[in-house]
Formats: sequence, structure tokens, C-alpha cells
Amino acid sequence: MVKPATGRIRADNVRKAFRQPDGQTVTALNNVSAEIAPGEFISLIGPSGCGKSTFLRLLAGLILPDEGTFSLDDAVITGPSYERGLVFQDPTLFPWLTVYDNVAFGLKIRGIHRDRKKEVLDFISLVGLKGFEKSYPHQLSGGMAQRAALARALVNHPKVLLLDEPFGALDAFTRMNMQDELIKVWQERGTTTVMVTHDVDEAIYLSDRIFVMSPRPARIESIIQVDIGRPRGRDLPEFLRLRAKILQILDFAGKHEDIQYYL
Repeated sequence: MVKPATGRIRADNVRKAFRQPDGQTVTALNNVSAEIAPGEFISLIGPSGCGKSTFLRLLAGLILPDEGTFSLDDAVITGPSYERGLVFQDPTLFPWLTVYDNVAFGLKIRGIHRDRKKEVLDFISLVGLKGFEKSYPHQLSGGMAQRAALARALVNHPKVLLLDEPFGALDAFTRMNMQDELIKVWQERGTTTVMVTHDVDEAIYLSDRIFVMSPRPARIESIIQVDIGRPRGRDLPEFLRLRAKILQILDFAGKHEDIQYYL
């Protein structure tokens, strides 16, 4: 894998609360601190509503913390940037644009598309969509649409790739194929990657480390190092031990929160 010199993330005592329609304040994150090294693949896992997506949105710069800071390579994050590419569960492709034009959209907005047309084609090929450049979103399967969304994020050469349950809407077979494709892209590009998932197996299969988060107000309950070589067999004893450990931390059997878990 490419060893990047940039893409170091730091969270320092981050707190974020939201005001509800009834006037009550709900604290999503409370005193969260963490460091992520350049090129790491990190997964955030925890009960529904515990603040995982809030963590990602803060890192993307879509919202700002009430206290504390998120920083990228020692620069405090104060808003969105092409340096942090974001892929949602819904591919959010523009339905009136072709795959090529969707992938190239950010470059066109930045006024640099003319000099990087070949790169657009290279990234479309990287995610396995060569031959579909002229196709429209309605002509793509769910997995293909997510590939296009991934290429759109990567073509800007972000320092960090942020994934918010990117495969949550896919069937199990397509989901596993997409996990393999994501690992290939990550190994080739070396981009620091932070992914939110409810899927314990997915987190173990993809990650270098897993941040297990507590119920709201969230803190990082535990950090699990995944010391399993790649490619990873899902039936390896080490894999199964890690699964049991993470579920124990989540207290799967005793929690009332809706913790989704995919076999």
C-alpha cells in the first residue's frame, strides 16, 4: 500500500449537542478525543443514534463542534473541503448526468477538469466501471452507483475518505463484493479512510482499527486493533474472537438500542 505523508486526523475533546424541536438539548458527542494515522482504515461502530454519523459530519466540516476541535494535518477543520471526500449510504448521483459527468463534477466546479480528463477515466476504471462512462444513474445497479460515488470522491485526491454506511442499502452478496473493491482501492491509493458501519463483520474485515462507541452521549468506549493479515477469511478463529469481543463490549444481549448485526 502507498504510505501517505498526509491525512493525519486528530480529535481533541470534541463535544457536540443538538437542540430538539421540543426545546430539549441532546448531546451526541461528549469529550471525544482520538488520533488516526495517515493511511489508516478506521471503522466507527456502536448503537444506533450514538453519534457515529455526527463524528463523520464534524470531520467532513458539515457541522462544527460546540467544544474542542477536529484537525487534519494540524490544520483545524472549519468547513467542507475537497481534501475530505464523503460517500453516503445513498450514492446521491445527479440523475441527469452520465457516470463520467458525475465523477467529473467536482473537478468542473473547481475549474480544473480540462487538464484532468484522463484522471476521470482512470478513476472510473479503478472502481470497475470502465465501459459505463456514458450510462445514467437509472441504468446502474445499486453497487455500480456506489462505485461511481466512490470514484467521484476519489478523483479530487482527498487526504481523507469518509464513508457513512456506504454499503448499508446493498444486498449481502453485492455488499461483500463492494467491500473487496473498497479494500483494493484503499490499498492502491493509501487514502486515510474513516467508515461508519453497523456491521461488526464489515468493520473487522476492512479495518486496521475499530472505534467502538458508547450509547449517547457518545465517547470512544474501546479501540480494537485488528491484527489479521489481508485478505481476511471471515471464518478465521481470530476473526471470530474479535467479533465476540466487540459484541461483548457493545453488550449486545443486554442493550435495548437497535444494534443491527449482519451475519
